[in-house]
Amino acid sequence: MTAPTLAAHSTAPWPYQLLDLADLHAQGWRPTPFRDFVLKVHQRCNLACDYCYVYTMADQSWRHRPAMMSTEVRDAVVRRIAEHADTHHLAHLRILLHGGEPLLAGLPHLLSFVAAIRTALPAYCRAEVCLQTNGVLLAEETVASLRDNSIAVGVSLDGGAADNDRHRRHHDGRGSYQAVHRALTLLNDPRYVSAYAGLLCTIDPNVDPIACYEKLLEFAPPTIDFLLPHANWATRPRLARDGTGTPYADWLVAAFDRWYAAPVQETRIRLFEDLISLTLGGRSRSEQVGLSPVAVVVVETDGAVEQVDSLKSAYPGACSTGLNVLTDPFTAALAVPGVVARQIGREALCRSCLDCPVHRICGGGHYAHRYRPADGFRNPSVYCHDLRRLVDHVQGRVTADLSRLPAGSHR
Repeated sequence: MTAPTLAAHSTAPWPYQLLDLADLHAQGWRPTPFRDFVLKVHQRCNLACDYCYVYTMADQSWRHRPAMMSTEVRDAVVRRIAEHADTHHLAHLRILLHGGEPLLAGLPHLLSFVAAIRTALPAYCRAEVCLQTNGVLLAEETVASLRDNSIAVGVSLDGGAADNDRHRRHHDGRGSYQAVHRALTLLNDPRYVSAYAGLLCTIDPNVDPIACYEKLLEFAPPTIDFLLPHANWATRPRLARDGTGTPYADWLVAAFDRWYAAPVQETRIRLFEDLISLTLGGRSRSEQVGLSPVAVVVVETDGAVEQVDSLKSAYPGACSTGLNVLTDPFTAALAVPGVVARQIGREALCRSCLDCPVHRICGGGHYAHRYRPADGFRNPSVYCHDLRRLVDHVQGRVTADLSRLPAGSHR
C-alpha cells in the first residue's frame, strides 16, 4: 500500500517524512486492523466547553464540514465497516457515535444508522455500540430506545455543579450540571441501568480530586475515565507553563489512593487499571499509557477518514489521512504514517523515553501530547513529569502489596 501525500503534515517531520514504512515491513511488522470506529454523526455541539479540542484548539475544520452526514456518506460508512470486518475476519468491533453532540442528529437517524451497520456486518462479527454524550438531551424516551437497541451511553461530567460548570457550559454561559444530573438519574433507574456505560471526566488540578471522585461515585458509574486535558509542547497544560511541578500527577495520585484503598471496588477506572496491568506485565486498553497498538479510526460528517480526533489539538489537519469512505477502504488508512506510528510501540518513542525505566508502562503518554512544531510527535509527553510520578506511585503501591503476599500466591 502507498500512503497518500499529506501536505497538512509539514510541521510533523516525524512520522510523516522520517518513518520508514518499507523498513518496518521488511522487519516483519504488520498493521493491526481497526476495531474501533468513531462516527462523527453530528459536527456541532449544544455546549461550549472551554477545553474542547474540537472547537477551541488548533484544527478548526469543523467549520467547513456539513453538520450531518449525507445519505451517500452514511451508506458508504456502512459498506466500508462491513468490508473491513470481512477483509480482516473481525469477530468483534466497536462503534462509537460521537460529535459534537451525537444526539443533535436525532434518535431516528442514530437508530437506523446502527441498524444498517449491524445488518451489513458478516454473520460472525458482533458490533458493540456506544454513544458518547454530554447528557443534556438525554430524555427518558431516548434512554429507553437506546437500551432497547443495545446502545450503551457514556456521559461526560467533571465533578459537582461548581466544578463541572466551570468548564462545561452552554453557549450563553449557563452551566450544564443540572441537565446532566437528570440524565444520570435516568441511567441509574433499574429499568435503564443496562444502557449505562460510564463517565468521562477531564481533570482540573484546581478541583479537589477526592471530592470530584466521590461526587462521580454518587452516580454509580460502571466505569470512569479520567482524562488529561489535551495539550502539547506548543500549547502547554494549564498551571504547568514553566514545566515545573506535577499538578496533574498530584491530582491523579490522590484519586488513585482513594480508589485503590477502598474496602470494595466502587467502580472501574480504566487509567488506574491499565497502570496496574502494565506494572504486572500485562497490556493496556487505552491510548493514554502503554504500548498497545491503537486500532481506532474516525469518520467525519463529510466522509473523511481520520486518525483519532484528539490530534485536532496539535495543528490544522493533524488528523488527516487524505482518504474518504466514498472512495477508499479503511484498510488504506493502515498505511498512513500517523496511523502506523501509533501501532509500532517502542519504535515510535524518542531516545529520552527509551532511556526511561518506566517507558513500557508510560508508553510515552498520549500520542497527541508529544507534538512539538519543530519535529512532530517523536518527543516525550508534555506531561512527562506528571506521568513519571504517577507511574512510580502506582508501581510502588502494587509491588509493596505483592511483597506482603505469601510466596507464589500471586503467580
